Amino acid sequence: METDVAELEKEIDREARKEQAAPLSEIAPGKLASPRNRRALLLGAIAVVLVVVALVNHYHGRVSTDDAQVDGHIVPVSSKVYGNVVEVLVNDNQQVKAGQLLVRIDPRDYKVKVDQAKAAVAVAESQARGAQVGVPMTHGVVESGSSAADAQLAAAQADYEKGRLAYEMAAGSDLAYARAQVEEQQAKNERAQADLQRMRSLVAKTEISQQQFDAFQATARGEASVLKARQERLASAEKNIELSKAAMLSDKAKVDQARSAVEQAHANLKQVTIRTADASSAEAAVIQARANLEAAQLQLDYTTIVAPLDGVVTRKSVEVGQVVQPGQGLMVLIPLQDIWVTANFKETQLANVHRGQKAEVDVDMYGKTFGGHVDSIAGATGARLSMLPPENATGNYVKVVQRIPVKIVLDPIAPERAILRLGMNVDATIFIE
Repeated sequence: METDVAELEKEIDREARKEQAAPLSEIAPGKLASPRNRRALLLGAIAVVLVVVALVNHYHGRVSTDDAQVDGHIVPVSSKVYGNVVEVLVNDNQQVKAGQLLVRIDPRDYKVKVDQAKAAVAVAESQARGAQVGVPMTHGVVESGSSAADAQLAAAQADYEKGRLAYEMAAGSDLAYARAQVEEQQAKNERAQADLQRMRSLVAKTEISQQQFDAFQATARGEASVLKARQERLASAEKNIELSKAAMLSDKAKVDQARSAVEQAHANLKQVTIRTADASSAEAAVIQARANLEAAQLQLDYTTIVAPLDGVVTRKSVEVGQVVQPGQGLMVLIPLQDIWVTANFKETQLANVHRGQKAEVDVDMYGKTFGGHVDSIAGATGARLSMLPPENATGNYVKVVQRIPVKIVLDPIAPERAILRLGMNVDATIFIE
């Protein structure tokens, strides 16, 4: 800035010297002695000084550039789905509002996919309800079977204990008692038979009466009968032992069987876990089916392309009957209500420029000046941000003053006053003081 002011002052001084040199050369030395001529020269010099002072005051405290353009958002409108364009509802350079329908793509294929997704959701929900009902049912059946198995095991164990006690009793005290009775009766029978044999010799000698002999004979027969009965009872006791043992073993087999049934019932409890997992899987299938439905619905919604914001349609390249691909550009929207100026200042001009400083922009199209303020300064020069940034060679390096883009946000401009369009060249000035 100071360099520009100094150069301007030098140029003004040169012009002033030229203007002063011509009259002085034409005026004769004698005429300079005239008070009128001296007064005219003094007034001329004062006027030149005033002009210089006015110019210095005007350009002091500001920096300007004519390398500035109107800039703004360029919003591309493209298709998200594949399809045939059936309707285009806007034309080039038409003003549109946010949400306004721009293009419609044939939606029939996507409607079919939505219907299929809805049917898949219905099937998944039905399966999920069936799986959820099966969980408590399986749980009830398994719990009932487990309880019954536990009860049968308890009953079998009780029967086994009862049979075991009966066997032990039969094999112990009952058998011993029967054997003791047999041995006792056998002794009585032997004595009775011995008495009978002695009495038989006595009766033959008539030493005893026949009546007495008959009594001994009856006693011997009775003791023999009792012995036989007690021997049969012993045999029955021995058979009862075998029967008790067989019953005990049978009861033990029933216990083992009941225990296996309990283990099976407990194993069946895993069916509840399996059913629960099936129900969770069915719920996940429902979520997946709903997600597929949402995706299909989104694809259907994408067949109607609307304006994302207020703007002017530019570079429309879509026509009815055209088959578009996902990502294919259809048009561009320019929001003219949201614009700014990108001014490329010399790096030597930006030492005192910072955000928030007042600025103004001269627009040649309208011959008007619009106010604004500095929004930001780019982080690199325009040359560095270009597609092919320059690379200075080490042997022929020439220092060139670079330009840095500065974003100037304009104050709101009424549409009836002016409409600035992207790419317009303007003159930008920033007031640094």
